[in-house]
Amino acid sequence: MSDYVLWFEELGMHDVPRVGGKNASLGEMISGLSEAGVKVPGGFATTAEAYREFLRHEDLDKRINGLLDKLDVDDINALREAGRTIRQWVVETPFPQPLTDAIREAYKRLEAETEGECTVAVRSSATAEDLPDASFAGQQETFLNVRGEEGVFKAIHEVFASLYNDRAISYRVHQGFDHAEVALSAGIQRMVRSDVGASGVMFTLDTESGFRDAVFITAAWGLGETVVQGAVNPDEFHVYKPALAAGRPAILRRNMGSKAIKMIFGEDGKHTRTVEVDAAERYRFCLTDEQVMDLARQAMIIEKHYGRPMDIEWALDGVDGGLYIVQARPETVESRADGQVIERFRLKQKGGRIFATGRAIGQKIGAGKVRVVSGLDEMDKVQPGDVLVTDMTDPDWEPIMKRAAAIVTNRGGRTCHAAIIAREMGIPAVVGCGNATDTIPDGAEATVVCAEGDEGRVYEGKLDFDVLRTRTDSMPDLPVKVMMNVGNPGRAFHFSSIPNHGVGLARLEFIINNMIGVHPKALLEYHTLPDELRAEVDKRIAGYKDPVSFYVDRLVEGISTLGAAFAPKPVIVRLSDFKSNEYANLLAGDRYEPDEENPMIGFRGTSRYLSDDFRACFELECQAVRRVREDMGLTNVVIMVPFVRTLAEAEGVIKLLAEMGLKRGEHGLKIYMMCEIPSNAVLADEFLKHFDGFSIGSNDLTQLTLGLDRDSGLVAGSFDERDPAVKKMLSMAIEAAHRAGKYVGICGQGPSDYPDLAQWLMEQKIESISLNPDTVVDTWMQLAGKSE
Repeated sequence: MSDYVLWFEELGMHDVPRVGGKNASLGEMISGLSEAGVKVPGGFATTAEAYREFLRHEDLDKRINGLLDKLDVDDINALREAGRTIRQWVVETPFPQPLTDAIREAYKRLEAETEGECTVAVRSSATAEDLPDASFAGQQETFLNVRGEEGVFKAIHEVFASLYNDRAISYRVHQGFDHAEVALSAGIQRMVRSDVGASGVMFTLDTESGFRDAVFITAAWGLGETVVQGAVNPDEFHVYKPALAAGRPAILRRNMGSKAIKMIFGEDGKHTRTVEVDAAERYRFCLTDEQVMDLARQAMIIEKHYGRPMDIEWALDGVDGGLYIVQARPETVESRADGQVIERFRLKQKGGRIFATGRAIGQKIGAGKVRVVSGLDEMDKVQPGDVLVTDMTDPDWEPIMKRAAAIVTNRGGRTCHAAIIAREMGIPAVVGCGNATDTIPDGAEATVVCAEGDEGRVYEGKLDFDVLRTRTDSMPDLPVKVMMNVGNPGRAFHFSSIPNHGVGLARLEFIINNMIGVHPKALLEYHTLPDELRAEVDKRIAGYKDPVSFYVDRLVEGISTLGAAFAPKPVIVRLSDFKSNEYANLLAGDRYEPDEENPMIGFRGTSRYLSDDFRACFELECQAVRRVREDMGLTNVVIMVPFVRTLAEAEGVIKLLAEMGLKRGEHGLKIYMMCEIPSNAVLADEFLKHFDGFSIGSNDLTQLTLGLDRDSGLVAGSFDERDPAVKKMLSMAIEAAHRAGKYVGICGQGPSDYPDLAQWLMEQKIESISLNPDTVVDTWMQLAGKSE
């Protein structure tokens, strides 16, 4: 159109110097990906030349450079004062007439092409923004629901001024960008009516672990600023790329956020306003499964086009039902990480009182003095090495965030501003705590722990911790496979980056306890529950179709996440082995469980599956495994049957599994038996006729061989997997498997605790040793004779 304004469809990535990364990317997607199914709202952009012409107008550039040349950006008060002065100059300086005319003409054309009222978003796009090695994301302003010609002019003025926000000035200095070399383009883009729909952010990798085979999506009601800013705890979804590419069901995980507020179009001249979300909407996912998969498909198309992991903003139009991409930029943190170096953070002492919990960001630990900060006017309180605790952060906070040893917020999810900046700066953060500013005392010592799973914890006191760094690009070969015991699906992506030959033990009890929390019978008999109990169940199953679907879907999520994280390596999933007292601890469990004198050797494992009382519950587990293997295509999932006391039970459980659609050999299904009872070792040859192999459970095998309760403090000192009697049992099982030509591995605690036992097992030619993740590298090196 002119030197000052260009339409998105005229633009491509070669135009970054002219319109910045954000607008060039919008143009690239409109011109290059529309036919592939990526939907991007249209619009136009002002050029870098237009911005520079504006700065030359009335000598604005000379005034700005004169002030910045003598500024010390680490002097917070001086930075704030300089930023305020420059922004005021920019807003008060009129546009040159040719630029005014070009914007007016373009906006009139946009109005003419729009059905109904033309509302636009006015976004900033810095010419050094969104480059692979720099993230200016969120540093400049965006204005939503902008209406009318004058509104557009005002918003562009504000966008131009935002190049001199405090955080933007500071970031450029610290990243080595010359202020004069960075220009700004304003993107004027048709609004998606997500104010009556939903919106969020998605990444084409897992943001915490860098796992590349998943798309990670966050979603909240209303306009997307609440998600980006961290003002809301959003819904979260993980989608498995290989399953999606194969046209299979692909959702690995769903986490419902509280979504307490939403941003909608404003009234009385205001662009936006924030309102509370109705309770019914809070307890509903923002997206259907089909919409989640549609978004993930668009994300994969975008990633393939750009050839690198991407950070993408999306919006669901509540009027036309369409899903639109409104921004896409390179992901700049995990994609740059050195995947060949593993850092493991471990507390050296057990934490005591927990001040607060929330979503863990990063896999690290940080400790320091707490500074509870309510606003930017208190930023001077934060000293290097402090733990910053606040309600939420936005880009204005970045100059002080870099000082912190850790960050804790009341609000926000894994893609909020605090989370993004914490990852970029390499510091741990716990976000979405709810009430951290009330429960963590200002001035106290605290330790922020993000190395224990999805849940981040803020402990009282300054706790000691270790940081272990290991290069994994040249692990020595061993005559034994080193597998891992992984219970928590929330850590699976992270653990998969540790050298491994798969998962030797994934316990279904962890998924049932932590992701479900309700006794399966209560879900099967939901309508017979007392009102008060049913209300409790309703809270747990929110967002799922019905109580039984909730149970099966959550099992599918847990199992498929483990299967996907380690594919194509085997993942051995042990079917449920709760004891009656453990089942009783689940919600409503005490209604259904017997009171046994010794649950350890009571109603558990295979005897449960074969009982009429539990059969319907067991069938739900089998449904879940079938869906993971057959529908999602994760045939690397192997099932293991626990606590098989007799040969009759062995025969019965194989028959039962076949009746429930899990037949040995069908779809490549392998079924292993947990070898954990002396009878299993004594009759190993006979048991192996029914199964594809043994996975030795050394914990119960030791307990039952030595006749001691490992949970009793009175005799626990005698518990040792290296006892000659136990080793005799282990040898019998290993030798029988060798005779039968079948798999044999060990998944008990022993090899993790005792490297000499692991060495002995390797000498017995056991096929695999499954270890706790934190012992894998050390034990591997010890077995290779290369101890660290």
